[in-house]
Amino acid sequence: MTLAGFSAPLGVYALVTLLHLVVPARTVDGYVIDPATEKPYRYRLNGLIVYWLTIGLWAFACSSGWLAWDFFWTTRWEGLAGACTFGLLFTFAVVLTAPRTEKGLIADLFLGRVANPQWLGGRIDAKMWLYLIGATMLGLNIYSFAMHHVMAFPGDPSPGVILYVALFTFFLSEYLFFERVHLYTYDFFAERVGFKLGWGCLLFYPYFYAVGLWSTAVLPNPHTPTAVLLVAALVFFMGWSLARGANMQKYTFKRDPSAKFLGIAPEVLTDGKHKLLVNGFWGAARHINYLGEFLMAIGLTLALGYPDQVAPWLYPLYYVALLVPRQIDDDRRCAQKYKMLWTDYVKRVPYRIVPGVY
Repeated sequence: MTLAGFSAPLGVYALVTLLHLVVPARTVDGYVIDPATEKPYRYRLNGLIVYWLTIGLWAFACSSGWLAWDFFWTTRWEGLAGACTFGLLFTFAVVLTAPRTEKGLIADLFLGRVANPQWLGGRIDAKMWLYLIGATMLGLNIYSFAMHHVMAFPGDPSPGVILYVALFTFFLSEYLFFERVHLYTYDFFAERVGFKLGWGCLLFYPYFYAVGLWSTAVLPNPHTPTAVLLVAALVFFMGWSLARGANMQKYTFKRDPSAKFLGIAPEVLTDGKHKLLVNGFWGAARHINYLGEFLMAIGLTLALGYPDQVAPWLYPLYYVALLVPRQIDDDRRCAQKYKMLWTDYVKRVPYRIVPGVY
């Protein structure tokens, strides 16, 4: 194991943190209320700029000969070990320094104790920092893995790998572009920071999400028909339309319950205290955005052109394992919060994720 490979993720995380602190950012109110002030948490958002600055610095280092284009590929196992080590240390630090809950040490370590830790006077929000770090390291892994494929097959690289990189670049860039929208999602009001979120963003997100290239970067061009590549891209963007559309509709509604989205006036169920959106994307299924995530993952997998390989399919299967239990938990939370209003909503919108199926 090389020390450079082992410490590379920590170096990337340090660089991203520094850029996040020094690059100008817009400061906005979130959705979650800080119990100490009874006001919304404040967030500094500059993720997209930090992401592309980091990628640009990597490209400059590679083109200058200071770093091999496929460095993160050749040291991927050392990097995985380094990210795992740092993820565990982060988990212990953020959990064990916080007050205990009634759930016990194991549950506290896994789920966390503090919901929304912020550091340096609020300049760094733990969740936004973790997502930014994970996205940036994932991007570096994908680009480096793809460069290894191009270097291994210089005369005939796979167009599917190029498409995969392009789709993932879009996925990461638009996620960071819409940072503010994600302040209104499940993660921010329902999850705490522990192993699941901390280790997940420091290791699982940047390394597992690239699982498709882990197994196919060393394989030759499968000469996937152009029609299949077009279908893969179509499936991906159908999924993106559902996921982004649903999240944007909910974001618009939470900020202004009377505002139209894509020209559609919101239709709601209400008990006089709470309002639930029941038309548009949210009239098709209670978690239609999850269907979008599934479809994007399937599109990325199909783009690689190796449907007989098991490893690339682990990515969409992961989303099933993650989001189906989350949907069940979210429905449980909503039933407790909204009571009879939720019962009426379930009658109005019976499908959980896939309209007409589930």
